[in-house]
Parts: sequence; C-alpha cells; structure tokens
Amino acid sequence: MKGFDPQFADLPDYILKCTAMIWEGRQISALDWHYGDDLLVRTPAGISRGNAAGKANTMATLGEFPDRQLFGEDVIWSGDPDAGFLSSHRIVSTATHQGGAFGPATGAKLTFRTIADTFCRENRVWDEWLIRDNAAIAIGLGQSPRDVAAAMIAAGDAAMPLTPHTDEAGPYKGTGNDNAWGQRHADILARIMQADFSVIPQTYDRACQLALPGGREMHGHDAADRFWMGLRSAFPNAAFRIDHQIGREDPLMPPRSAIRWSLTGRHEGWGHFGAPTGADVHVMGVSHVEFGPWGLRRETTLFDEIAIWKQILLQTA
Repeated sequence: MKGFDPQFADLPDYILKCTAMIWEGRQISALDWHYGDDLLVRTPAGISRGNAAGKANTMATLGEFPDRQLFGEDVIWSGDPDAGFLSSHRIVSTATHQGGAFGPATGAKLTFRTIADTFCRENRVWDEWLIRDNAAIAIGLGQSPRDVAAAMIAAGDAAMPLTPHTDEAGPYKGTGNDNAWGQRHADILARIMQADFSVIPQTYDRACQLALPGGREMHGHDAADRFWMGLRSAFPNAAFRIDHQIGREDPLMPPRSAIRWSLTGRHEGWGHFGAPTGADVHVMGVSHVEFGPWGLRRETTLFDEIAIWKQILLQTA
C-alpha cells in the first residue's frame, strides 16, 4: 500500500474503513484528504467535479437519509501500488427517508444498492464512476421511476443525463485485468447482448440469486432471462461496450468479476421501458458476479432507471 496511511492493511480495508468513517462516522471533512482536489465523479445523472462538490453531495444525501448505513458486500479490485488501484465497491444501504431530492419526508424504511468504481492512489480517490439504484428508492417511496423522472423535468430540471458526448476523460486510463473469471463473465454478457439468451441456462446456476434494478431480488434462469430480455429488447440495436473488466480469486471468496458496461442507441423496442419512442439513450451499467460449482451463482446488476426515463421523456414529452 505504497503512499497510503499505515492504518490501512490493503485496498479493501482502505475502501471499507473510509466509507464507514465518512458516511456513518460523519467525518465528512475527511474528504479533504480522501478525495483528490479535482476528483471527477460520473453518475448516470451527470458529472460532478472537485472535492467541494463531493462534500456537498454527501451532506445532501445524509440530510435526506440521516441514519443511512452502508454495508460493504464486496470490494473487487485490480491494479498495483505504482500505477494505482481500481476498486469496484458493492454496497447495500439501509436508510429512513427524511425528505430531500425524493420529496417531502415520508419516514419510509428503505434498502437500496450502490456500486462505486474508484481509482485510488497514494491515499486518495482521483476518479470515480458511481451507480446507485435510485429506482429502488423511488419504489420504496411508492413512486415509479418514470413518474420521478417526469416530476424532475416538471420542476425545471431539464439537464440531460450522462452520455458519451458529455462524458469527460479523467486520470484513470486502465481497463482492468485479464483474469479468466472476468473474461468468462464478459463472454456471457457479450452473448446476452448479441441476443443469444441460451447462454443463461448454459452458464448460470439453476439456483442463481439475482439483485436487479428497482430493488428486485430474484432467483433462477427464468428471472435472469426476463430481466436481460426486457433490457435488450428495449434497445435492440444499441451498441454494447465493456468499459472496465476485473476478475479475481481470493482466499475464502468464490471466483468473481466486476464489469462496468454501457448500451448506447435508440429506444426502438418494447421492453422494460414501454412503447418504443426512438429516443437516444445511454445506459451506464455495472455487474458483479460470483461463480460456483454449477455456474454463475450470484449476480448484482445496477443501472439508474430514473436516468433512462429522463432521457426518454426529455426527447418525447
């Protein structure tokens, strides 16, 4: 851990401890040394830059969800001390809604997932890709992702979510590693995106556990088929791209993979997002999987359904 504070034993320890320190320990001032001064954070909703924006966003989220707890399910990582590390951190959060971006306080008890890909070097985060399951929050509050997107636009928020044209290059130039488990996962995703859905019963464990956008927890081949078919059929000709790929084998852990991916194209088909509209859409997605003796046994896939609906509605409403 060259250049890191000696309190951190390794990269997962650094990620887990800093997350708890800042969010649950309320040491938001620690972002002054944890974040690089010119940190670039990309979310499906757009881009923020700089440590000051990071602190403001953190406080705004804690204002809306003051008792939020962040449980780190896994840290899948690649890199080395000289070049720096890329950490893909999967989090389950519990929180009570006390009012903010999602509307007046409801007191609703929520559970939602986040995956954050962060480029870390010398005790700081310099580049970040953050995907939160905002649809799970909306549904937990009795709203639909489409209605939330429509309400944002009606309130005057006409900013287009992140697209390849508005993305910005940051300091991290890596693409992950060439581990065989990451490649196995990449091959499965590629076949799904080529509309070869037979790959699911061929490669997924029959008892697979799935955590999907909207806070859906599902099991089995049929559930995986419905999810991926519903996404791909909505954007049948969209270009699929793997933006980052990590595979790992670690003691006491199953072989696993983290892939950040994207779909870019038109909303031309029926599927998860209703009647086709022809809108140009960019889907920023991320998937974590674990493999077992009978195939892919656990998968978490996230994208922001609200950001997708907002793109559709801004072009068609």
